[in-house]
Amino acid sequence: MALDREGFKALLRSRGLKVTNQRLLILEALNACQDKHLTAEEIYEIVKADCPEIGLATVYRTIQLLLELHLVDRINLDDGFVRYEIGSATESESKHRHHHLICNKCGKVLSFQDDLLEELEGKIMKTMGFWVVDHEVKLYGYCKECGGKTD
Repeated sequence: MALDREGFKALLRSRGLKVTNQRLLILEALNACQDKHLTAEEIYEIVKADCPEIGLATVYRTIQLLLELHLVDRINLDDGFVRYEIGSATESESKHRHHHLICNKCGKVLSFQDDLLEELEGKIMKTMGFWVVDHEVKLYGYCKECGGKTD
């Protein structure tokens, strides 16, 4: 994503939100750690370094607000934690977010962006009259460090 602090400020204003230091720090933490898929507690620890007075409850409330505005997405990687990432509304005008590859051995999570389901979604719309607005794909296997094939 190409947004910096000024980009985040403009994005918050465009959604009718007051620009606060906490909101900016949370968005910046998620942006800086896109490959880590952070929990609320991890976001709190990162933000607390720059804003020691912030409380965990403030982080949760802010995440909820940003979720409602699609600035942040909630993801479940089947590891028992709710994780968050920069939302698709902040990345591009694409209607789908990226997908995840999860290693069964080491637990590494890799992200990839490729909308392989457009044809299927079109067929569902045509045959079922159901308009798909989003989807999430998680593929499980083994990363190359754990013996994945690279052929």
